[in-house]
Amino acid sequence: MNTRDPEDILADPDLDDALKPVNVNHAPDAAYAVANRQWQGIPTIERTRGGRIWAGWYSGGPTEGTDNYVVVVRSDDDGQSWSAPVLVVEPPGKVRAYDECLWIDPQGRLWLFWAQSFEWWDGRSGTWAIRCDDPDADKPMWTKPRRLADGIMMNKPTVVSNGDWLLPTAIWECKPPHRPDMSDKRFSNVTISRDNGETFEHLGSADVPGRSFDEHMLVEQRNGDLWMLVRLGRGGIGQSFSKDDGRTWSAGEVSHIEGLDSRFFIRRLRSGNLLLINNHNFADRKNKRCNMTAFVSDDDGKTWQGGLLIDERDSVSYPDATESADGVIYMIHDHARFGDMQILMSVFTEADILAGKLVSEVGRLSVVIDERPAR
Repeated sequence: MNTRDPEDILADPDLDDALKPVNVNHAPDAAYAVANRQWQGIPTIERTRGGRIWAGWYSGGPTEGTDNYVVVVRSDDDGQSWSAPVLVVEPPGKVRAYDECLWIDPQGRLWLFWAQSFEWWDGRSGTWAIRCDDPDADKPMWTKPRRLADGIMMNKPTVVSNGDWLLPTAIWECKPPHRPDMSDKRFSNVTISRDNGETFEHLGSADVPGRSFDEHMLVEQRNGDLWMLVRLGRGGIGQSFSKDDGRTWSAGEVSHIEGLDSRFFIRRLRSGNLLLINNHNFADRKNKRCNMTAFVSDDDGKTWQGGLLIDERDSVSYPDATESADGVIYMIHDHARFGDMQILMSVFTEADILAGKLVSEVGRLSVVIDERPAR
């Protein structure tokens, strides 16, 4: 968190260093090995058409702050083993990289998005990205970093039925500094690309009272409306709806979905059903981040079925997921960021979720990708 007065941060002569592209490290050395990290978490995952799995998270320094960097690894054996870091995003000086997101676009290209802020939070931040056009190559090549929008995007874009890409970007209301030049964007925002990622522009904003770090996600409902779900600081998950493709949004309100002031994951599956992964039944555990559980809905999120308990422990959080062409779900989450420092992958199907246990041949729960070495 910020340790300086917000006004001091805005007056710092290096403030706009966050607007500069970073030299991405495509050959990270042992300095970025897990043995040299003090904490890690907030993970993301994708799976290519060829079956390679990419995963990323962030670390650096003693906690969230100016030393933060994004690390990316990969697996070529369906997650049985993982590479050392193959890519690191580490801005210089007082700029940090955080809240990364991996995403395979409709063309099969792999995007790595991340947020870039001066110090912990500068009231603006920015969504940056690089792209790999052949993520299954022996030596994947990446584009140069581009700044796409103000704000932070830690959850995957949604491709709607007309082909537009909707990016859930946000400028936090919950923490100062509140920059005057960002007052019209200090919301749960939507950034749009109408040309397959060539250009991006601000589309619309939702204002959900009590939002906390936003971390919102977008779903196109079967009737064509857009449904935005937003993290709330007071508990629960907020929601807003758009009937004009994301330009304007309804007044924010609390949804019927339980929430713990933490990240959740919601996504349309190939079957047409919705997938929800979230902490569950946490009131009985003193509202700790526990009981990471997956559900499915066949009625656009009005009701939820099944309940596959993925990880019942305390300090499990921040799910992200992707789905293979044959309907297998690959999920990632973290556990004990400052303790065991575990990054974990689970593999399951809708049948597993509905049964509330692993019934498929592919099922695996909470397999370690990375963790603190034994002391």
